[in-house]
Amino acid sequence: MTRSSIELGDVTPHNIKQLKKLNTVVFPVSYNDKFYVDVLEAGELAKLAYYNDIVVGAVCCRIDTTENQRRLYIMTLGCLSPYRRLGIGTVMFEHILDYVKSDGNFDSIFLHVQINNDGAIEFYKKFGFEIVDTKEHYYKRIEPADAHVLQKSLRRINSLGNMSLHGNSSSNTNTSLRSKTRQYTFV
Repeated sequence: MTRSSIELGDVTPHNIKQLKKLNTVVFPVSYNDKFYVDVLEAGELAKLAYYNDIVVGAVCCRIDTTENQRRLYIMTLGCLSPYRRLGIGTVMFEHILDYVKSDGNFDSIFLHVQINNDGAIEFYKKFGFEIVDTKEHYYKRIEPADAHVLQKSLRRINSLGNMSLHGNSSSNTNTSLRSKTRQYTFV
């Protein structure tokens, strides 16, 4: 039996081209140069996912403070097709969830998903996300152009100093942010 290792690493000026290439393969949308400049400044909110030392996925988020709320927006979370269903997306999402929990001051996490992307919608629903809106003509130059807005509402810190999350999550979210690189080993 072989052991497979999943690690998350920082996005740096030295590996940003790997992120750009990955995004062109995984997503039907092209991201502009400002997106990548912002990602380089995102710190823990932007990570590359390595599977046995090969870049196979990435997650990029930003903090959104519109509508009198502080929300985490998942700009991208994706994995190369041959590496899906190996737990890589879950590791990336749990990293973001750990960040939100350790911060303790977010109202929700949200993202846009193309309406026909059933796999992504299922993935996020597994973590307690709900479709809260549908934006017509959200995407340009891809069909279908409509996107669902998926959101996971969060509760603030309770009197015991713990953050409780709305919705059911099948993941273990009791871990905290540790280092800039996290490693998970699966047998």
